[in-house]
Amino acid sequence: MLVSPAAERSQASLLSVLQGMLEDQSNKKLFGLELGSGTGQHVTHFAQELPFITWQPSDITEESRNSIQAYIDATKVQSVLQPVFLDAREPWEKWAGLPQSSCDVIIAINLLQYSSFNTAEGVFKGSGQILKQDGTLITYGPYAINGIITPICNEALDQRLREMNPEWGLPDIDVLRQLAFGNGLRLERMIEMEESNKCLVFRKV
Repeated sequence: MLVSPAAERSQASLLSVLQGMLEDQSNKKLFGLELGSGTGQHVTHFAQELPFITWQPSDITEESRNSIQAYIDATKVQSVLQPVFLDAREPWEKWAGLPQSSCDVIIAINLLQYSSFNTAEGVFKGSGQILKQDGTLITYGPYAINGIITPICNEALDQRLREMNPEWGLPDIDVLRQLAFGNGLRLERMIEMEESNKCLVFRKV
């Protein structure tokens, strides 16, 4: 079972965002997909507080999928499915067999800054196909805005990420907005979060 201090710190505020956006639909049965679930801390925490959502966690690494399953077993949540392999760079038809227009919500937490541009493209292309009409894609993490990164700690993070992998780094919100628009999504809200992070909420139109 893996432990991420960053996930521990952010899960309460992210849950609050999800509650604010989805609790008016708590009389329905919703289906959510998490891309790059990592340790599994987020998805199992959300499931305990939002029982009307069935969650499909996913990750590309076996180590992470094993950790997700360990959290599912430890928390005994009933609304989290077994983790699946999903590479967001792949066409949506290879997204773990998920049908078109099958998801009410897709979340990607601290994924895009550790990804290539091809992955970001894939996230929006796949979400545009997998989300239901009026469904939401929520991404969380640090971002650049029109090429500018603030504060200094995020500049340093971007530099460290690019030193680790030249294809990584803080994604630009304007670029993501354009990717979204090209795939039937629009940026609906930008929510300021702790530690200089943001939640971006995209709506399938």
